[in-house]
This record gives sequence, structure tokens and C-alpha cells, in this order.
Amino acid sequence: MTESDGSSTGGVNHGHDDMLTWRAGAERVLALRERVLDRLDTEECSLDSIAGRTLSEPIVAEADSPPESFATMDGYAIDATESYPLTVHEGDVFPEDTAPAIEAGEAIPIATGAPLPAGANAVLKREEATVEDGELTGTAIEPGTYVYAKASNVAAGETLFDAGDRLSPKDAILLGDLGCETVPAKARITAGVLATGTEIHEGRSQDLDSPMLAGLVRSWGGEATYEGSVPDDRDQVVDRIAALADRYDVVITTGGTSVGKKDYVISALEELGDVLFHRVKLRPGKPIAVADLPEYDAVALAIPGKPIGAHAVTTLVARPIFTGDISLP
Repeated sequence: MTESDGSSTGGVNHGHDDMLTWRAGAERVLALRERVLDRLDTEECSLDSIAGRTLSEPIVAEADSPPESFATMDGYAIDATESYPLTVHEGDVFPEDTAPAIEAGEAIPIATGAPLPAGANAVLKREEATVEDGELTGTAIEPGTYVYAKASNVAAGETLFDAGDRLSPKDAILLGDLGCETVPAKARITAGVLATGTEIHEGRSQDLDSPMLAGLVRSWGGEATYEGSVPDDRDQVVDRIAALADRYDVVITTGGTSVGKKDYVISALEELGDVLFHRVKLRPGKPIAVADLPEYDAVALAIPGKPIGAHAVTTLVARPIFTGDISLP
């Protein structure tokens, strides 16, 4: 798979010198994403289904996380700026306790996970501590040692995610820790997948592209539906693309993107909307086309019909409309 340098300033380009690089094509696809998202409804999304979802509103922390400081080691809670020996406070602090404050010159036994007492800023682990006659000595440590500090994950009022951010499964950890049960997300981008070609439509050739393309869309957080095939008849191609553009946010066609006598997809898209570019400097996968169909509030991605090229160019060029990301996958 190769790409050479070069870019275009606009319009439909068929000459090699004006052909877009795949990255420039991906940037143009990315520029369409915001308009697609603006047309989508908002829905509440549970944390177990946030993968690939795009936030419709920012998420701001309502509280500190953790809400107080905790010990991360069994030992003694101390003020690490004081000098030994320290007087050991009676009793122990366990995770279920409300910790008593310690005075200057005091230490108190503490268990892992227990709240840090007021007046303490570190934990001297038990293995490094010596207690004789109620007096504690041990290793010199810095404030913060073996402490899970209050608000060290998130501070109240902090913006955690912006509107338009795309969530991943790991984000459920932070959101769950903050007590979120659902988040406001855009509805999934819908895509109708249409195979073109009389040989496919009549069952003489197998459609290898559509299942792969639908799977890619789903892996990127979209909803894909296979809408069958259409023969190499220009009027039928126009009608089917128009009908799907009425129903879906994105229409993905396969085949018919080159310049052969029966390659009608590009001319159909020119009739239905604005073809932003046709062909990129990528082999295999060069004859991709992307069109904006404003009359239908839809975008069309015309993918070439050879499976390896179709996968390559869809992943590199078409993917950003679903993911908002043009980096290499």
C-alpha cells in the first residue's frame, strides 16, 4: 500500500497530479463529521455501552475523587515534616472508621484503605517503623508517601470530557467512580451499505465487500445495515442512493467508482449532491469518492469494489466520519 505526496484545492479531480493524498482525503471526511453529528438526537447511554459513543454535552466532576485521602500501606499515619520520635496515639484506624485527628508530634496506627487523619500527610509503613515505650521512630519519608490523596484523580468542577469527545470502554472506570450511571451521547451514526454491479445483483459474483464494510462501521461505533445490491443501470443507481440517503446518515456504496462505461456511481452522486473528491493517492484503493448530499442531510462514501483496496481506503480515508480521528489505526 503506497501513498505519494500531493493535494488538491477542491472539486472533482481525475488527473494524477491533482489527486489528493489519503490523509488530505481523510481531513475532508473529518470536516463533514460535525455536520453529521449536529443532525443526530441525544440519548442517555449506560456505562456498559459507551464504547464508540460521542458525547453531546460536557461532563464536569461534581465532587472530588477520591473524596478524602487514604492510606495505601499498613503502618503509621504521621506528619512527615516532623522529627522522630513521635508519640503513638492509642487505637487503630481501619477503612470503615472515621479517623481521629492527630496532634503535632503524634502518630497513629493505620490500615491500608483507611482514611488519613487530619494532621497527617504520610504513612510510615510498618516494616520501617520501630515502637518502644509508646514512641515511634523510623525511616525519613516525604509528605504524600503511601497516601492516595484527596482529589488526586479528579477535582470538583473539573471538566473531564468535552462535548464531541468519543468515549472508550476504559472511560467507564472514571465515570463510574464519579457515580455516573448514564451519559448524554449522540445517537449512533447510521450507514446503509449498497453493493453495485450486475454480476453481484444477479448472483454471478459474491459480494465480499459489504459484510466487511458493515463490520468496520460497527467497530467504529456506528450502526450499519446491508441494503442489498443494484445492477449497473444509472437510473436505478441514482434512485437507490437517493432512497438510502433519505433513511441513513451515511450511504456507503461498493463498486462502480472507476471510469468504465458501466461505472455509474460517481455521476449519480454528482446528480444528487456535491462530490468533494474522487480518487486519492493510495494503491490499492485509489478510486474512492466522497460526496455531500445536503438535500438529503446525508454523506455518501463510494468505495472501490476490490476487497483489499476497499478495506484499506475505507480505514484510512472514510473512518474519520465515524471516529473523528485521522491518525493511523
